[in-house]
Amino acid sequence: MAALVRRHDHDRFQTALFAPSRYREALFALYAFNYEVARVRETVSEPMLGQIRLQWWRESIAAAYDDGPLRRHIVVEPLTAAIREHRLTRAHFERLIDAREGDLEEASFASLAALEDYAEATSARLVYLALESLGVRDPAAERAGFHVGIAYALAGLLRAMPYRARIGRTLVPAEIVAAASRHLASARALRASIAHSALPALLPAVVAGRALARLRRAGCDRFDPALAAPDAMQSWRLAIASLRKRY
Repeated sequence: MAALVRRHDHDRFQTALFAPSRYREALFALYAFNYEVARVRETVSEPMLGQIRLQWWRESIAAAYDDGPLRRHIVVEPLTAAIREHRLTRAHFERLIDAREGDLEEASFASLAALEDYAEATSARLVYLALESLGVRDPAAERAGFHVGIAYALAGLLRAMPYRARIGRTLVPAEIVAAASRHLASARALRASIAHSALPALLPAVVAGRALARLRRAGCDRFDPALAAPDAMQSWRLAIASLRKRY
């Protein structure tokens, strides 16, 4: 699992490394699952095939909770183990898969509220599951996860704007940056009340914060060539944040 996540979701791979070793496999399984459902749209030639694939994932998740026969799959097997060991919340998986089905429709987000709702379903829900995998079931941590998840997703959507057209013409990058920054500030306002054990699930805030800072310096011009370069210092930023017990 670690190799798959490292190759396809390097941000979350790096954040998972700051979790105690006994929790990492569960995090890698979650992030691998997320990669699998997120890429459905890009791997099918028509929406119906995507719906079939996502239904396969719904059935695989259901089997994990209903003690059904275990499907042999590189991601399903460790994910099922994580679900059963850490008693992960089924509704989070279902909401995430439902939101990914919307990707197949190619419809634009008509408002910022719609975009934030999508970000909560596809990103914050993953943070909630990561928190549970770390043994954290604290309301304050979940509230922080809500804001971190949305901020990270909005920053990611901004980075992908040159390649994806789901953000409608009524939404401008500056508005999305401002919204992501508000969510990030709300998450960080909760830091004092959150246990250090929750930190690995919340470290995507560091990635989002850096991305938003770079976007602001570029005047929110997502096509600025300077933004194409990866953050070579990201692993160090995460390490410093972890040492300081901050996100």
